[in-house]
Amino acid sequence: MFKISRMIDYGVVIMSQLAHTRHEIMTAPEIAEATGLPMPTVSKVLKVLGRSDIVQSHRGVNGGYALARPAHEITLADIIETLEGPVALTACVDASDQHCKVETFCPIKGGWEKVNHSIRRALEDVNLVELTAFPEYPDPKNSTTKPVKQAVDKNSTENLSGPQ
Repeated sequence: MFKISRMIDYGVVIMSQLAHTRHEIMTAPEIAEATGLPMPTVSKVLKVLGRSDIVQSHRGVNGGYALARPAHEITLADIIETLEGPVALTACVDASDQHCKVETFCPIKGGWEKVNHSIRRALEDVNLVELTAFPEYPDPKNSTTKPVKQAVDKNSTENLSGPQ
C-alpha cells in the first residue's frame, strides 16, 4: 500500500492550524490543544518545520510558530520535502538519496522517473489553502478559545487564500 507517513499527516494538520490562525503566533501547547495531537508529537514536528522556509519559529516569552509564507504559496510538496526529504518513489529516480544496485541492466530504467515526476507535480499543484478544511472562521466574539498572539502585521488585510 502506498500511503503518506504519520509525520507528514501530522505536519499537514499542524500547518493547517497555522494557516487557520493566519498571521498569529501559536505556541506548541496551543497547537496541540487546537489539533488534538499529543504534545510530544507536535513538538517533534514543529522542531523540523521551524528549521524550514515554511514555518517561522519565534523565540522568547511571546514566542511560538507562524507560517513563513502565505498559505496559498505553501504546497503539499513543500511540507513533504521539509519533513521527509525529496519525493522519491524508488531508488532509481533522480531525487533519491539511495543507489539502485541493478540500475545498469534494469528493463524499466527511467520508467519510474516519469511516475515520480507526475506525483511530484501533483503534490506541487495542491497548496495549503486547498488542504485546509476550515470552511468558515469562527466569530471571535463567540469563540471559547483563548486569543493567540499576532505575528507579522496586525493591520494586514490579506485573506488566507492570498491576494484577491
